[in-house]
Amino acid sequence: MSFADDVVLDVRGLHKRFTLHLRGGVELPVLHEVSLQVRRGDCVALVGPSGQGKSTLMKCLYGSYGADAGQIDFQGEGGLLDLAQATPHQLLAQRRRAIAYVSQFLRTVPRVPALDVVAERALQAHPMPVGGEPDDELQHAEALEAARDAARVLLRRLNLPSALWSLPPATFSGGEQQRINIARGFVEPARLLLLDEPTASLDAANRRVVVQLIEEAKARGTAVVGIFHDEEVRDAVATRCVELGMPSDR
Repeated sequence: MSFADDVVLDVRGLHKRFTLHLRGGVELPVLHEVSLQVRRGDCVALVGPSGQGKSTLMKCLYGSYGADAGQIDFQGEGGLLDLAQATPHQLLAQRRRAIAYVSQFLRTVPRVPALDVVAERALQAHPMPVGGEPDDELQHAEALEAARDAARVLLRRLNLPSALWSLPPATFSGGEQQRINIARGFVEPARLLLLDEPTASLDAANRRVVVQLIEEAKARGTAVVGIFHDEEVRDAVATRCVELGMPSDR
């Protein structure tokens, strides 16, 4: 398939069912013939009542869930890749730089400071060889500090007090954890940005910051797919909406 220059993501005929093993193997259809296309600078908002598969679709795009049928063609690092058929190694390579995901929940390694949780994504996007040579170690140290600098900028914008930066996010409030999650997703520019209710736990001031961050990402040419239950945020950032409907056989 030949992509237009500005197409980043092309989803065609995507199906996903869950098998309820504790209920005798009952199959629950969630996604049925889902198709959408996302271009550079687009922000596509997924809309529809709860239970229509919005978060499931996001996890299929990120590769957390496998698809039962259909294609997810992505113009990522190294060219065109069908994410529905990608190997774990290929998915991890795309996540390091090309795909960022802000989920509803922050999952981090215990005792890692908030600053390093955010900086980690920027560091992963620009891995440095570490072969034991002095130059390698110096380059790695410089890359780490550059990643931390980028993290500091975002944490300030998101109004997270600097006194918290050295603490593990597990000790934070829900809103503070979400700001760490958002900073991690935006710290490194991505080709595809997936946002699952990014402002759900935020106050008005930080919601405005997130809107600004999304607009800046769009201006850079990032393709955005998001779930925004806050209609004011959705109206501010979405270039169009795609409604997910109930499968006909459900």
